Amino acid sequence: MPTSEKAAAPDPIIQLIVFRLGQEEYAIRIEQVKEVTLTPEIARMPKTPAFVKGIANLRGDIIAVVDLEERFQLREATEELAAHTYTMAIEAKDYTIGVVVREVPQPLSVPQSAIEQTPDFIQEANIHDKYIEGIARIGDRIIVVLDMLKLLTPAEIMQLPAPAAS
Repeated sequence: MPTSEKAAAPDPIIQLIVFRLGQEEYAIRIEQVKEVTLTPEIARMPKTPAFVKGIANLRGDIIAVVDLEERFQLREATEELAAHTYTMAIEAKDYTIGVVVREVPQPLSVPQSAIEQTPDFIQEANIHDKYIEGIARIGDRIIVVLDMLKLLTPAEIMQLPAPAAS
């Protein structure tokens, strides 16, 4: 009888937010996204990694804004960020960051079984980059699912501009 119970167990549905970086589709779990907004004005900060675009005022909170296309080296160095972009506010335990994306991120519900483990050779090649949670295959689409809470290394987190005291 346990076999029939396993067969009857529904495949859990995962809620993702899908966005483009370069020509590829990426996604993060919806619970990691606090909000999505038009990118506010960004003030550049000295002595931060190149992919940290600066800081922005997001509804009264000062957050660091990062460019994942630059972080992942998906954009030519000469190519500029589009004039109108969107920012996803990602809230981790110790920090909140804004992630710049070119298009409005879209929600997507997928069965957990559609998300495959990242191939070993990719994880081994990116030994310090364990932020790839898996690969979702939806029809012809391949979507890289990121774990935003593992995106920045502890050293990179230390380089983020500190939020202004209220």
